[in-house]
Amino acid sequence: MNTIDVFIVVSKSLCNKWTSDETAIKMAEQLGDKQQHFVLVHGACHGAWCWYKVMTKLRSDGHRVTALDMAAAGANPKRVEELTSISDYYQPLMEFMMALATDEKVVLVGHSMGGICISLAMEKFPEKIALAVFATAFMPGPDFPVSTVVDEVNREIHSTRDTFANGDDKPPTSLLFGPKYMASQLYQLSPPEDLSLATLLVRPVGLFAELYSSTELVAVSKEKYGLVRRAYVVCGRDNVLKQGFQEWMIENSPTDEVEVISSADHMVMFSKAQELCACLLDLAVKYC
Repeated sequence: MNTIDVFIVVSKSLCNKWTSDETAIKMAEQLGDKQQHFVLVHGACHGAWCWYKVMTKLRSDGHRVTALDMAAAGANPKRVEELTSISDYYQPLMEFMMALATDEKVVLVGHSMGGICISLAMEKFPEKIALAVFATAFMPGPDFPVSTVVDEVNREIHSTRDTFANGDDKPPTSLLFGPKYMASQLYQLSPPEDLSLATLLVRPVGLFAELYSSTELVAVSKEKYGLVRRAYVVCGRDNVLKQGFQEWMIENSPTDEVEVISSADHMVMFSKAQELCACLLDLAVKYC
């Protein structure tokens, strides 16, 4: 599909107006009794814990919510040194999707690097996903490989702590966001207590070789990935994946819809949790 011919609907209304009981009531009326199952996938160095505000809000609205820890992340017992490939990292997501009932469909939400994880789940389980939402997330496509996205991101990221487990003369094997980088680039608009929490809970993430080459392990196809409806949530004050970068990914891998939260930093689930929930519910009404 030629990106020039793609009509992208930018829905700002519900994202920017989730500020009153009246709005909440209207949304509840639109959803009716239909319960959605939202599955939340965190980004690099984070864990399921980072979704606590979003989980609380969605559950209070009557929906099922599952937040997963990827391998060696959050409370997952594995250590990053034990992971040899990206498939080891996203295995918890694949196991969860495999265990879903054959007639169940979920709303899959990926943040940042979690976009790669949900993309690969879309490729393997398209029939189990009603909608995939990329929240300021890496978003490849059938003609837009993961390696292209990752290479561009790496040009922008600085002030992280790399680990060279294979020797200083070899590429780094993992990275961890440092506190100054987190404060200035990831959490600059988020509540300080959430930044403090994050500095205690972040863990190193592996720098897997597959992310830097176009291998079949991280490839997605029109026949499978392309079957799933997709939406992107653009965060306008993201200092890591800048708005122009997010729009570049959308141009190269067009989605069914784009929502915008103009005043959100990279950690949208902290800086604009209510607005993110409104976006997710808005999208669920339209596509599920």
